[in-house]
Amino acid sequence: MARPGAACPPPARRVMVAARALLFWALVYSYCGVCACIAGLRLLWSFGRRPGSTFRRLVRENPPACLHDPSLGTHCYVRIKDSGLRFHYVAAGERGKPLMLLLHGFPEFWYSWRHQLREFKSEYRVVALDLRGYGETDAPSHKENYKLDCLITDIKDILESLGYNKCVLIGHDWGGMIAWLVAICYPEMVTKLIVVNFPHPSVFTEYILRHPSQLIKSGYYFFFQMPWFPEFMFTVNDFKVLKNLFTSQATGIGRKGCRLTAEDIEAYLYVFSQPGALTGPINHYRNIFSCLPLQHHEVIMPTLLLWGERDAFMEVEMAEITRIYVKNHFRLTILSEASHWLQQDQPDIVNKLIWTFLKEETTRKRE
Repeated sequence: MARPGAACPPPARRVMVAARALLFWALVYSYCGVCACIAGLRLLWSFGRRPGSTFRRLVRENPPACLHDPSLGTHCYVRIKDSGLRFHYVAAGERGKPLMLLLHGFPEFWYSWRHQLREFKSEYRVVALDLRGYGETDAPSHKENYKLDCLITDIKDILESLGYNKCVLIGHDWGGMIAWLVAICYPEMVTKLIVVNFPHPSVFTEYILRHPSQLIKSGYYFFFQMPWFPEFMFTVNDFKVLKNLFTSQATGIGRKGCRLTAEDIEAYLYVFSQPGALTGPINHYRNIFSCLPLQHHEVIMPTLLLWGERDAFMEVEMAEITRIYVKNHFRLTILSEASHWLQQDQPDIVNKLIWTFLKEETTRKRE
């Protein structure tokens, strides 16, 4: 029988927990300040070199033709009863086929899955979603509406609204984070999980605190805690930051990859240059530090983790550590010449790996 008051932590432990929390938030806001200072210096440097173009940007009123390419599927909308939000998605493949649900990362939208929409529609109802706050999906104004609980519930509600009770769930980058969490919280809804360039969330939170190099690579998580300034920095020099993410030597798709065309780049610029289009996506990050670490960790369905080794934002060591949290068949494939934007960078290889995984007969025992 438990002693009275045994459930209450001793004073020393409470002090330790409070001290750790204080140190954690001190780290968050200190690094946020550092990142803001670096961004401010870059802004001053840009203004000093090109004062006329720093704050100039094109008005993009009409979407490029690639966003309405009929070979990619049909543009659809679904309104969620509980939240009242309207979600936009592009669907390919016949209704009634097994559902494959695709969750994009940042700064992306449904179009980042164009190669997969074409590839898997023969055997699946493929749905590429615009996440809450992105593209044509509704964007609540308050950052509290972007907590991880809300984002996880969105996927559950969308699945049900589409008339399904389970799916193959695929996520990249931030969409990978959401995919992991949906698989943890609603395992009955995920038959197979495929994540591209994002480790298990517990691996990420533990690794980033122990490895300064990853802390630096994840600096934008901290920078995004600031109001309005991150959105403004994206608009400088007609969204040069956005272009460079996909095209620069440091962070973009390499020479051996399937580089984005000028029209592809214009599609991204069109979506994110619309009034207020960046606030929703960045709000996803403005709640992250209050939602982690997780209370529940285990993933119980077959899982495929794909990783581009040239990822400028995520260290590859986290991929292998992820194995310990998957209590079923786990397959990890690392592509040595690929970037963070893996499903766009190496679409043929990625599609082949996904097909192989989907056709595998797996049990809940690991290989």
